Amino acid sequence: MSQQDPNSPPPEQSPPEAGRQPWGPASPQNQGGQPGQPWGAPAQRGNPEWGNTEPGNPQHGNQQPWGAPPQWGNPQWANPQPGNPQYGNQQPWGAPGNLPSGYPAYAAPPKPGVVPLRPLMFGEIMDGSFQTIRRNPKAMLGAGLLAQALGAIAAGVLTAAGATSEASMGAWLETQSSSELAGIGLAVAGAIAVISVVTLFISAVLQGAMVVPVARSILNRRTGFRQMWMLARGRAWALVRIAGIAAAAGLLATAVFAAVTFLLVSTAGPLSFAIVFPLGLAFLAAFVWIAVKLTVAPAAIVIEELGALDGIRRSWSITRGNWWRIFGIILVVSLLVSVIVQIVLIPVSLVSGLFTGVVAPHDAAGQAATIGVAVAVATAVVSALAGAVGFAFQTSVMALLYMDLRMRKDGLDIALLRLLETGADDGGIPGRGVPVYRTGSTGPATGWRPPSGGPTTRG
Repeated sequence: MSQQDPNSPPPEQSPPEAGRQPWGPASPQNQGGQPGQPWGAPAQRGNPEWGNTEPGNPQHGNQQPWGAPPQWGNPQWANPQPGNPQYGNQQPWGAPGNLPSGYPAYAAPPKPGVVPLRPLMFGEIMDGSFQTIRRNPKAMLGAGLLAQALGAIAAGVLTAAGATSEASMGAWLETQSSSELAGIGLAVAGAIAVISVVTLFISAVLQGAMVVPVARSILNRRTGFRQMWMLARGRAWALVRIAGIAAAAGLLATAVFAAVTFLLVSTAGPLSFAIVFPLGLAFLAAFVWIAVKLTVAPAAIVIEELGALDGIRRSWSITRGNWWRIFGIILVVSLLVSVIVQIVLIPVSLVSGLFTGVVAPHDAAGQAATIGVAVAVATAVVSALAGAVGFAFQTSVMALLYMDLRMRKDGLDIALLRLLETGADDGGIPGRGVPVYRTGSTGPATGWRPPSGGPTTRG
């Protein structure tokens, strides 16, 4: 039986029977379908009874031959090409902005200030700390210089005195008796201890006060030194107390460790080293663990308006589950600051060596003393400047760590977003007055003060 030419016009046929479906059984001459035809379709491509399957026929949805992949531009296959108004100008699957219908597009959290308003990453904390110092130099560097000034001045005076009267002081000490030397040693040690304690308390107060410009910089609010102190001075006594508690606890723990070591050495002799060494490592590990747990206590005292003990408890609870992360950030920042300070001090050492060995290699004693005094003063000034920058940077990191933990646990970022929407700067500290909820509780934590706008927590 000869097959009809597909390009020839269709023969004269009677109208189809009632109820007959277009896709009926295959004709004997097209059993199984011809290549390029749908399954069971007749071989006549131009037969209107069976439906024209040629491309471009709008009646049958621009169907493609059997087995061919669907072509873009076919509305039956939901054309995802750009510019198709029927399907919302969809992009191919996997392209940027391609989301199923009904899903909102992703919008990055706003970044009005030094960091975005969401939980922070390590790089964002580092960058935010540098930006805070750059945007608030008077407050940050001024407080850092005050914190380092007393120690730098004391070190410079001692170094200059030793350089100018080294020979005469050595001759004078040789004329003193043993009791007089002991008294001199105790006086020097007491002076160093007093300077260290005063520096510790000043640094603690300024470290808490420097949290204010960091918190305000998150909403792009600049802070001067006077405004910083006015906002933080009400928490100065609590900061002094927490510094005193930390110093007393450290001295007590050191005294206990020294007493235990003395007893072991006096009783066990040389064998005591096998006990003292691991005991010392355990003491150091406990000290580091407690120090990390209390890292954000000054920030909590200033921003949440807590007392010393409440600040310790708050720092202890908010750092739960984040100890290793905080420890890693503090370790990296400490190493970075130490390396930068040493690099800055290298030129001072080179200049002193240049004057001593090249400019005046056979200088008289008076000129050598003058050079020693100048080098001591220059070293003290450069050390104070480098220490101020390092102190400001470390304090900024500590404050941003606190804000990051509040965003993760208390939904502080949502409260800051609401404050940002108002667009008003009331001159206060962002985050102060935001409620704090303990996990699994329905009431606020100790030290909480209700804000004017109502509680704000993560749902």
